[in-house]
Amino acid sequence: MVLPREQASSNNLIHQMPDGTLKMTNPLTGRCAWWVPGRVGRPNMHATPASAEHDELHEPEDYCAFCPENLLQTPPEIERRVADDNGYRKMEHLLPHQLGDSNYIFRRMANLYEIVTLDYWRRNYGYRGAEHRRRWAEAYRRDQAGHQHLLELVRQKQQARREAGEAVPELDEEGLLKEADSFFFGCHQLIVAQRHYQPGATVGRARTLFWAGALSPAEHLAYLQFTADAIADIYAANRYVRYVVAFQNWLAPSGASFDHLHKQLVGLDDWGTLISREVEASRSDPNFYNNMVVNFAGYNNLVVAENEQAVLFADIGHRHPTLAVYSKSRALRPFEMSEAELRGFSDLVHACHAAQGPETSCNEEWYYPPRDCLERIPFHVLIKWRVNTPAGFEGGTSIFINPLRPVDVRDEIVPELFRLREEGRIGSDILIAEECPVEPNCLLYNR
Repeated sequence: MVLPREQASSNNLIHQMPDGTLKMTNPLTGRCAWWVPGRVGRPNMHATPASAEHDELHEPEDYCAFCPENLLQTPPEIERRVADDNGYRKMEHLLPHQLGDSNYIFRRMANLYEIVTLDYWRRNYGYRGAEHRRRWAEAYRRDQAGHQHLLELVRQKQQARREAGEAVPELDEEGLLKEADSFFFGCHQLIVAQRHYQPGATVGRARTLFWAGALSPAEHLAYLQFTADAIADIYAANRYVRYVVAFQNWLAPSGASFDHLHKQLVGLDDWGTLISREVEASRSDPNFYNNMVVNFAGYNNLVVAENEQAVLFADIGHRHPTLAVYSKSRALRPFEMSEAELRGFSDLVHACHAAQGPETSCNEEWYYPPRDCLERIPFHVLIKWRVNTPAGFEGGTSIFINPLRPVDVRDEIVPELFRLREEGRIGSDILIAEECPVEPNCLLYNR
């Protein structure tokens, strides 16, 4: 829960014991994390997971279902972004014979295995899907290759459910095609990058995987813009969605099924516990995010980088070592931000991934106010390094033993940021460490 007003003092958030134990409390969640000297050594952030290894690399890539050689192993493509002389253009509602017509950089499709299913929206709300999606679904079914693609995907999905122990009835062709509706009208979607490995890679290991840091700043902006646009599209398509959760799992320890760069979007009819707590925090103090979050980071020398549009710092009170990027914009939701505002924000998120490297498993979590929320919450992203595994002690006490202090997270990433900026691999206008102005109340969300 959010700390009560009388306890929500920056003096209570970090406490160092005489033996060196550091006790930290997150002001938004009330979660407690300890760093204990000698309890955990420095985690090996650059170990190569076995799942990332292949005997040889080749083109075109076909290592997983998200690879460009396997476009028909995923549901029909809602949209793709293609680079051209004017930046990036979108192509929508493609049919199978159109998939090879352009060299995409990102593509969007339904998740084959939904968390919140189309059946949930239909049974509970009478949801039918947007008219333009119904027209696309009809065209796809009429297309011979599209018709076959849908049948194969649904059979694959049904078989996976049977292997998991579910009692799944045999369906005729009409039933299979009805099940395929989720590919067109569902609200759990993926944004998938083109490449599996970095161009020119010669060794099939994690250090050569194509991760978010391998994108250029311009490509990463296109990735974030695509995700923001997709959130807005899900809202427009389903009026019963109150909040769209956006996240990215990188490598197996984070929960990723494939070592292939992608984001996930899930439409919900609920805010969820964490956003509800953030709403409560904002309601308790309209300047909460400045007073208790960003100002606190500045006063405690935890700011890592900054630019005109956003600020990056090492956060406290999480299960895992965590970096936070907060937008300074008055706009609250990513799809409401200007291109310049989103570019500056994207540059800092990109810099985090570039500095931590492709071997570090992490979760990227997006936070912003739901569309039916009146409280003002700044758009922010948390990047959590999955370098430790909570166990029985944490489960029994809700006290999480974190292997890195916030200053360790800061010191891990700052030298890498200087190097990357010098090499021109991250945004050139990013200020790092002592270069940052760290102005109090720099977030403008409540003005």
